[in-house]
Amino acid sequence: MNFAKSDKAAQIAADFTDATAVQGRSLWRDARDRFVKNRAAMWSLAILSLIAVFVIIGPLFAVWDNEEIDWDVMGDVAGMGFPSLASGHFFGVDDLGRDLYSRVIQATRTSLLVGLIGASMALVVGTVYGIVAGFVGGRTDASMMRIVDILLAIPMTLVLILLLVIAGRSFTMLFVALGAVSWLTMARIVRGQTLTLKNREFIEAARAGGVSEMTIMFRHIMPNLLGVVIVYASLLVPEMILAESFISFLGLGISEPHTSLGRLIAEGAGTMAYGTIWQLAFPLFFYVTIIITMFFIGDGLRDALDPKDR
Repeated sequence: MNFAKSDKAAQIAADFTDATAVQGRSLWRDARDRFVKNRAAMWSLAILSLIAVFVIIGPLFAVWDNEEIDWDVMGDVAGMGFPSLASGHFFGVDDLGRDLYSRVIQATRTSLLVGLIGASMALVVGTVYGIVAGFVGGRTDASMMRIVDILLAIPMTLVLILLLVIAGRSFTMLFVALGAVSWLTMARIVRGQTLTLKNREFIEAARAGGVSEMTIMFRHIMPNLLGVVIVYASLLVPEMILAESFISFLGLGISEPHTSLGRLIAEGAGTMAYGTIWQLAFPLFFYVTIIITMFFIGDGLRDALDPKDR
């Protein structure tokens, strides 16, 4: 009889321990587990990681510099310049006889930097702007959001082109231009989430405890917005790459001697009449792969951080 009671007590203690462990699970840890179970997102993350490794260590295996011209194939792209291990042109050459392998590495690195830095700038500006507008409210909120509405009514592609034409084409200006036209939607999303959070009980408790308004905004409200912000930021990166590629395709993006995937695709499309399909195929492969994997990762983060699925 004592053994039965002892076994029952042990079982109750074990059940209590398991329940405590389940209740003590972090929401971020739960989101991580959800993300890991998403096969499409994990495969996309693995492929994107391989591309990142490629652009880091790829130059170690390059035989030709990205600016070096192979005069043996210069001017004869119809009959020479095919991808070849013997010549050291692993991806072939472009229409000027430059090694496409080295140029694709440089272009991929540039496009990834444009996507990440442009999205980061939009993330910071849009998050701060949206939190201030939603938290302060009243006329301040109305005025700030009318500015956003006016800017959203202007075609962003036109604004981006005008900024690059007026201020000049450079890495810094491209990042500034992309960030300047992409923070608006983020601001509206963050502002809407802030409006739903600022009257919650824990915010009222912080006010009653004498916490300053600035501390409430950035220590209490902002952490509760991270899920939405991270998801939108992951989807904003491919949008930045698409925007830069479109601008480069028009000839207004990265200028020589630098290049990007959009610029290489434009150059490859212009030489298709000569049968040099590799000039379009290789940059297009990396471009499409990056865009697709980023969207799958964004979908995985959205599913993992969606509070309705918890």
